[in-house]
Amino acid sequence: MDFWPEFVASSWGREFVAGGFGGIAGIISGYPLDTLRIRLQQSNSGSAFSILRRVMSSEGPAALYRGMGAPLASVTFQNAMVFQTYAILSRALDSSASANDPPSYKGVALGGVGTGAIQSIILSTVELIKIRLQLQNRSHANLQEAASPKGPLGVAKSILKTEGLKGMYRGFVITVLRDAPAYGVYFWTYEYMREQFHPGCRKNGQESVRTMLTAGGLAGVASWLCCYPLDVVKTRLQAQSPSSQLKYKGILDCFSRSVKEDGYCVLWRGLGTAVARAFVVNGAVFASYETALRCLFNNGNIQTENTI
Repeated sequence: MDFWPEFVASSWGREFVAGGFGGIAGIISGYPLDTLRIRLQQSNSGSAFSILRRVMSSEGPAALYRGMGAPLASVTFQNAMVFQTYAILSRALDSSASANDPPSYKGVALGGVGTGAIQSIILSTVELIKIRLQLQNRSHANLQEAASPKGPLGVAKSILKTEGLKGMYRGFVITVLRDAPAYGVYFWTYEYMREQFHPGCRKNGQESVRTMLTAGGLAGVASWLCCYPLDVVKTRLQAQSPSSQLKYKGILDCFSRSVKEDGYCVLWRGLGTAVARAFVVNGAVFASYETALRCLFNNGNIQTENTI
């Protein structure tokens, strides 16, 4: 019974709780835009606005949040591990930084790359379930209501039954290839931009919430811009299943066939929606994480300045 108070009192416990707040804020704020991004990537069925209108009229607003249970259920652990792993690796991979100073930008970038690779172990299965749910539509459900899995647990059980454990990790390699460099860019951009907006804040931690929101939003945009074509390939690989007949044999086959059928522009389909979502989500993630962390470390007193 004494575990939780002792855990929260520790540095790792506070990082865990703050990371959970950040992840939950990010998921809730950007999930509808994520659903539109997935549908744009999977098929050539019009603009984001036309898809939004079609979903709202035929499936209702709840369809925009379909599959949110999978990432929301795992987001506390996943996001906490991301920030904790990054904090450890950013210093471990750059021994030149002293304990009293923030890690160098080199350590930040290398720590982000390592963090992205490690967290893919969890994220690849979560995104697989989320994508399968997001691509379900009402007509499909009506035609195969008995066979269509319901909710994240139903989809996970269906994948394990029909595809085995290997099926749960469909798209794992492409997830690592996407997230390792993307997280390096992500954390580097955040640390660099917050310092530009508010000189000295990396050491004294006194930046405003506006700085957190803006730097976090720009970090999210930068990370998506550098990895977006890989994300399109990942979505297409994870969307297919043996029951729907496998269309792509692997990463290179998916890449070449997608380009051959739809042109190179297919690799950037849905980018506008992804960038808009990235700014909103990652601004919320960093602002919630930093605010919760400072509140926990300062016994409820949040010390920030009011201006950038």
